[in-house]
Amino acid sequence: MASDLIIEAGDRTNEEEEEEDAGFPEIAEIRVSGRSESSAWSSSFNARSHSTTPRSRKSSPRSPFGFRDSAFGVSYESSPSRFSNAHRSYYSSRSPFHLGFSFDSLWWKSKFIGFWSEQRQQSQFQLQQRVKRKAGRVWYRKRSTGLLVILGLLCFFFLMNWWMLLHLQDNGLTPSDGFVNGKSLSIHGGWSKLPKKRRPQKLLYARMLALAAHALAEGEEKSEPKDLWVEPLIPASAWTPCADQRNWEPCDGNNGYIIVTANGGINQQRVAVCNIVAIARLLNATLVVPKFLYSSVWRDVSQFSDIYQEEHFINYLKPDIRIVKELPVELQSLDLAAIGSIVTDVDIMKEAKPSFFLKHILPILLQNRVVHFLGFGNRLAFDPLPFQLQRLRCRCNFHALEFVPKIQEAGALIIQRLRQHKSHRGPLDHNLVGLLAEQKTLGRREPPSKPSRYLALHLRFEIDMVSHSLCDFGGGEEEREELEAYRAIHFPALTLLKKTTKLPSAAELRTEGKCPLTPEEAALMLAALGVNRKRHIFLAGAQIYGGKSRLRALTNLYPNLVTKESLLSPSEIEPFMNFSSQLAALDFIGCAAADAFAMTDSGSQLSSLVSGYRMYYGGGRMPTIRPNKRRLSSIFLKNSTIEWKEFEDRVRKAVKESKQVQERPIARSIYRHPRCRECMCTTDTE
Repeated sequence: MASDLIIEAGDRTNEEEEEEDAGFPEIAEIRVSGRSESSAWSSSFNARSHSTTPRSRKSSPRSPFGFRDSAFGVSYESSPSRFSNAHRSYYSSRSPFHLGFSFDSLWWKSKFIGFWSEQRQQSQFQLQQRVKRKAGRVWYRKRSTGLLVILGLLCFFFLMNWWMLLHLQDNGLTPSDGFVNGKSLSIHGGWSKLPKKRRPQKLLYARMLALAAHALAEGEEKSEPKDLWVEPLIPASAWTPCADQRNWEPCDGNNGYIIVTANGGINQQRVAVCNIVAIARLLNATLVVPKFLYSSVWRDVSQFSDIYQEEHFINYLKPDIRIVKELPVELQSLDLAAIGSIVTDVDIMKEAKPSFFLKHILPILLQNRVVHFLGFGNRLAFDPLPFQLQRLRCRCNFHALEFVPKIQEAGALIIQRLRQHKSHRGPLDHNLVGLLAEQKTLGRREPPSKPSRYLALHLRFEIDMVSHSLCDFGGGEEEREELEAYRAIHFPALTLLKKTTKLPSAAELRTEGKCPLTPEEAALMLAALGVNRKRHIFLAGAQIYGGKSRLRALTNLYPNLVTKESLLSPSEIEPFMNFSSQLAALDFIGCAAADAFAMTDSGSQLSSLVSGYRMYYGGGRMPTIRPNKRRLSSIFLKNSTIEWKEFEDRVRKAVKESKQVQERPIARSIYRHPRCRECMCTTDTE
């Protein structure tokens, strides 16, 4: 058997072995060394095969190839393995293992097995690496797809945001915005030059305006909050007007004559008229029908009889004071300045007490028979003041001052067109427009229907208020230069004070709530309060600083925003053009008659007088929105991060607190807070 194995091995020629070894250098190296040992090993093997010495064959562990050798502890017997069947033919033709096994091939056979195992392990490692790389590519593709989806959503969001902001942002100024040939028509009819290349107004609160637009669109079919149209507390209806009640004898006015030339706009002039009526009674003087001082700011030549019914004023107050239209002839020729009878605001401290007038003004009156008050803005204190004298001020404001028929008629048209139901009458209509409230409904047989409510908004954002506030409104350096130039002309004292005194910065003023609300802030406030975007809103005020471009945010959120100019035809409003006080009277009527009134600046005289008028005659059914600007400022400062729900809740809470019904605080204006014993009566519920 051994010889057979040797012959079988010898049948392979050197050329065949070299050809086979061409792909296996290691085998060739083993084969060369094996040949040198084969002859010696064969002799030894043959000698053992013929030996008669008995040998014991110990069993040894089987090798993976099924062969066993007693000397080396390796089994060469054939046994099933993962290579035995599938690769038997391959090994029979490509390796020396198919030969009869002799010890000269054992060493290089084991060498080849180790090499083959190493090659297999390397192949498995490479396969694992390929699997990992393929898995990594799959993960990368999935992650890339997810990132692309996220980027696509972000792009869609920014495109939608850009589209919405296009409707809130103005791209430039046009002649229809109030700008013609590089000039701006001021609120008082004058012209002021603007920079030739003025950049568009910077849009403020863009993020919040987009959120407001979304909230209004979602809530378009929802009902508005109930407390928007009513006073929040029942005690409001317990107060009733009673300033018309008198408890004294008429004044004969024998101590002399009082002349007053009131300064400011219509609302400051109204306060001055009521204050001078009280002074005339205090000094037992005869009052000459008040005159109005021409102002370079307002540029209105209107006098008392152009705005108020003169005869009604004289007759209604006859039981209180004596009023004449002119000075007696013998006093008209007096040089009042020469005799020291002219008293200016410089001579009287602000909110002076009655004792001041009795001590300093009465002697002049008794000596010269006439005193001329020039200006007289807020020169009479509200407290302390005798009860009946305080009531006289209320009587003058709420009863004695009625607008002339021309203003009443235009005001009645504004109210009717705002309500869209001409047969409906509001609680204050008769007090505002008189008999015209009834005449406009005669002969009309409209089907019964629910009247349309409207909200009035006094946006105190004219150039005089903006420049006087010293605040920054997002217009950059050009805005600051323009407002500074306006201050230098119309408010020289403020300009001097700014140069000589360290004043709070614009940021500090805004934080303290000293700045008037911008149109953007007013729009956000109304949206947060839940005013429906379809609601008709009457915008009161003169020319808004910045024109229609500055109002763009407000008109986009509330497309039914109207003004007296848009409600009246050109022929109807033409008689009032170039008369700012008469136009302001139309605003007063539109705001006072509104179902709800919102102010943006509590220091505004128009807002104060309108809110007081509604409080006096409204019977607790005429709510007024008085925002706390300091509270709102702290909310607006978070406009870049605050969510709409939180913004809405905080604004509603701030406004609700300001609507509480309370009696007039000490030293506060009776024109704004008539809920006091002097002006209104109430029944104690205790």
